[in-house]
Amino acid sequence: MDYDFIVAGGGLVGSSIAYGLARQKYKVAVLDGGDRSFRASRGNFGLVWVQGKGWDYAPYAQWTGQAADLWPQFVAELVNETGVEIDYQRSGGMHFCLNEAEWSEREHEMEMVRQHTGGAFEYEMLDHDRLQQQIPQISNTVLGASYSPQDGHVNPLYLLQALQQGMDVHQVHYYPNQSIDRIEAKQGGYYTHSTEGTLSAGKIVLCAGLDNRRLGEMLGMEIPVVVDRGQIMITERLQPFLNLPTLHVRQTAEGTVQIGYSHEDTGLNDGTSPSVLKKIARRAVLMFPFLARVQLVRAWGALRIMTPDHNPIYQQSADCPGAFTVTCHSGVTLAAMHAGPVAEWIGGSIRLDLINQFSTDRFNVSPG
Repeated sequence: MDYDFIVAGGGLVGSSIAYGLARQKYKVAVLDGGDRSFRASRGNFGLVWVQGKGWDYAPYAQWTGQAADLWPQFVAELVNETGVEIDYQRSGGMHFCLNEAEWSEREHEMEMVRQHTGGAFEYEMLDHDRLQQQIPQISNTVLGASYSPQDGHVNPLYLLQALQQGMDVHQVHYYPNQSIDRIEAKQGGYYTHSTEGTLSAGKIVLCAGLDNRRLGEMLGMEIPVVVDRGQIMITERLQPFLNLPTLHVRQTAEGTVQIGYSHEDTGLNDGTSPSVLKKIARRAVLMFPFLARVQLVRAWGALRIMTPDHNPIYQQSADCPGAFTVTCHSGVTLAAMHAGPVAEWIGGSIRLDLINQFSTDRFNVSPG
């Protein structure tokens, strides 16, 4: 065999898994798509987010909290190995509520997460006066906000750069522009066939996002993937006014402001639409009126990789032992978990009881 592991997909999920496997001294190859591939890694909001995650599914609330707690050590090790600063801050995060209905719904979700985690999740509901003490620029239109000190944010492009350099440090072989046409299970391993040739490995991990459904069928796995488009706008650089991330507005370390939070069913169209951008901008201006006078620099759309219940899938094929899939939309938040415990679980060095709650069995489909 050429390698111990082939990782299909070189985005944040695939890079985290490959980096974690290589740190265990496995010989790893990453087969990545081209520049025109659909990539959530370069279109996300950069949040390391706990609040609200898993409010309707206790295992995901617990999983997300554990992932966020791993981030400080993960960052320290990654920066030490690569020298790439990724602008990570665990400064807490907020979700703004504009009316009583939003407040009530958010308070319920936050309390459910607290209960699911046995009280490990920390949060506060801040009324307008307390919110304005922390963020003076906030509009009177905002009723209040949920706040958790366990949230944070990072520059996702720097994170991907650091993971790629970390893979290089640990001698991962990275193959770009490699669209896998066919996977064969034979002779105790797996063979990937593409226009660029054939590679073999004892085990394979599917981290190819939307393509996991097609690739999974070749390995006896039915991997349900739902497409969800989000759009983001970026402003010119501004003086610091927002020292923590929110779900709708985030100021980066460079001073630009990200404005987003939309969900659309558009198939494989990852473009932008004026009507949705207008809606996003309108809500941001309701929160921060001065943004109405700010220059927009660019906007983009990206496709989220979702499952039917929005929770991750971690699965080893029963038909093809040694073939795994990691399918999720929270590639930033879960990066530390993927590079650590999940990579160790895939490598066989540890057991993760909680990970069994994220198999495809919950969809009543064949796990392979």
